[in-house]
Amino acid sequence: MKYILILTLVALTIPADHASAGLLDKLQNFSNPDSKESKLFSGATQVLSSSKEIDYKTERTIGESLALEGIQRFGIPVKNESLQQYVNLVGSAVAGNSKRATIPYQFAVLDSNVQNAFAVPGGVIFVSRALVSILNDESELAAVLAHEVGHVSAKHALKSTQRAQFFEGVGTITAVSVRGDKGKKLASAIGDMQTVLFDKGLDKEMEFEADRSAMETTYRTGYDPSALIRVLEKLQKLEASSKDKKGSWFSTHPPLSERIVRLRTELGKYPDYGALASVNERFVTNVKLK
Repeated sequence: MKYILILTLVALTIPADHASAGLLDKLQNFSNPDSKESKLFSGATQVLSSSKEIDYKTERTIGESLALEGIQRFGIPVKNESLQQYVNLVGSAVAGNSKRATIPYQFAVLDSNVQNAFAVPGGVIFVSRALVSILNDESELAAVLAHEVGHVSAKHALKSTQRAQFFEGVGTITAVSVRGDKGKKLASAIGDMQTVLFDKGLDKEMEFEADRSAMETTYRTGYDPSALIRVLEKLQKLEASSKDKKGSWFSTHPPLSERIVRLRTELGKYPDYGALASVNERFVTNVKLK
């Protein structure tokens, strides 16, 4: 399975520019109270047994509302067709080797000077132009995207909210209007997730789990799993001179030094990592941010 996905990236074609534009249009519909997306999101909750998880459609709807907030905070997708397509190809490759490979993922580079990447429930994943700009090869891009895929796979955002127990009792968000406590609890829970994703950051154990998942996923896809360590080392060098850390991987993630130490230990599970792919030339060809 390793190597096959990397080698076939060149042959794949996905109209990612249209996908990014379509995603942005759909997300903007949440601000239109008459749109089906807005009605669905602000619709009622059908409370099922507490042992039943929310369905994927509901998870995606929640995620898309959070994605809109992310775009409003960090910027719209970069208008670069080849870049967006390339990032979607690499992201799809690692997602296909993740623990939750059966759901659709979408990836976009946002026009932001903040070095960050984030994932919302349901599989929408963003990485900033600033973070992509410090990467040197495809394996490093794959590692960043695989880290975010790891959050989606483990449903970290849904689990992180203080009102996670609310979602455990929600099977589906319907198009019927919400009244009373259920609507207030839903809005409050979404607000909690916004704070966690964009301000406070996830629990550090969730971040460590996503780091381990990223290393395993990049390895399974055929990339050098030490790539994530290299990315964190780059960020560590930048952190010392960074004046504004708000909203970046510096402020929303555990200390870089601790993550690096843990990942170096984890790397021992992959003794052949040095023989795996980094893919510099294709990365340089496709990642043109100026």
